[in-house]
Amino acid sequence: MTNVTLRVNGTVHELDCDVRTTLLDALREDLDLIGAKKGCDHGQCGACTVLVDGRRINSCLTFAVAQQDCDIATVEGLADGDTLHPVQQAFVDRDAFQCGYCTSGQICSAVAVIDEAKQGWPSAITEDLDATDVELDAAEVRERMSGNLCRCGAYANIVPAVQDAS
Repeated sequence: MTNVTLRVNGTVHELDCDVRTTLLDALREDLDLIGAKKGCDHGQCGACTVLVDGRRINSCLTFAVAQQDCDIATVEGLADGDTLHPVQQAFVDRDAFQCGYCTSGQICSAVAVIDEAKQGWPSAITEDLDATDVELDAAEVRERMSGNLCRCGAYANIVPAVQDAS
């Protein structure tokens, strides 16, 4: 057991946990933040995606102790009070979910995708590698969101939702 300080959604939490505790398990079991889901527990589905210092990660693949003093954002922390984050609102507007299991990971990933594109980060299909702002057309969104799987097949609405929010 060790003491770890996690800053989640702007709140500092002191936890005593096993050094092998994943960030996902700490969020769900110790902090009762159940938005991030344990899908595959192997980093293959993206249901556990959260933002750490603004970058998306699979929380099932990282230890809580490795995120000490980082800024962690979960889907629960994206809204501003009763006002949904633009990505959350776009998902609602476009009905971009069916069962909802992957939705929190999809939303966190989409927030990072939009930020990455605005910073000009290329994807595997970006044609202009010198662009300072990458346009998120449907192909770019599909490529950048490819680490987040939806078993229901809601992609037809997820892609336009990400484009709307961008």
